[in-house]
Amino acid sequence: MRINKFISETGFCSRREADKLVDAGKVTINGELAILGSQAELGDDVRISGQPLDAKKGHIYIALNKPIGITCTTERHIPGNIIDFVNHPERIFPIGRLDKDSEGLILLTNDGDIVNQILRSEGKHEKEYIVTVDSVITPSFLRGMSTGVKVLGELTLPCEVTQLSEFVFRIILTEGKNRQIRRMCSAFGYEVRALERVRIMNIRTGDHPVGTWWELTPEDKQELGSLLQYDLQ
Repeated sequence: MRINKFISETGFCSRREADKLVDAGKVTINGELAILGSQAELGDDVRISGQPLDAKKGHIYIALNKPIGITCTTERHIPGNIIDFVNHPERIFPIGRLDKDSEGLILLTNDGDIVNQILRSEGKHEKEYIVTVDSVITPSFLRGMSTGVKVLGELTLPCEVTQLSEFVFRIILTEGKNRQIRRMCSAFGYEVRALERVRIMNIRTGDHPVGTWWELTPEDKQELGSLLQYDLQ
C-alpha cells in the first residue's frame, strides 16, 4: 500500500501529515528514503526520523468539548495545543479544526482514513453551531446567510439558519471554509461575539462540560460509520 496510508493506519498521523513527513525526507522503508507514492507492506522496516514505526493499534475515537484558547494543532511547541490539553496516552490528532477563539465539539482519532471521510467536501456532512452576534438579527440577515455569502472568493453553500433570540442564531453548515461563520457574518456588518459548535453529524456535545473529552460509544460509532459508509473498528 502507499506509504502515507501505511503510516496513517498505525495511528501515527493522518495521510496528509504522513505526506509532509515523506516530503521532508524523514521516512525510510527498509533503509531506503521514501518518496511520495512509495509502497510499504506488513513486515517492512518503516522508520520515521530513524525511529521504528509501531505496529498497528486499535483505533481511538474521542470527542472534546473544546474551550476557547485551545489551538487545534498537533504541533506540541505551540502553547495551548489540543494534544497537550487532551493528554491522551496514545498518539491522536484532531479531525479538522475549530478556531482558537471558538468553543465546542471537535473529534480526535488515531485513524488516518476517517479524517478524509469526514472532511471531504462532497460528503456534505452537517456541523451545527450556536452563534451570538453584536447586533439585532434581522430577517434579511437570516435570508442572506441561508442563501449563500461570498467568502474567500467563493459563494458558500445554502444552509439552514434559525433565529433563537435577539442576538443568537443556529446555523447548520455542510462545508468548512476557514473562519466561515465569522466571515459570513462580517459580510453583513455583524461581528461574532460567541461561537459554539454543538454537533458534528450524529455526535453532540450534549451535557458534557466545556473542557472535557469522552470516548464515542459503540452506538455513536455505529451510526457515524453508517453515515460515512465506513467501518469504525
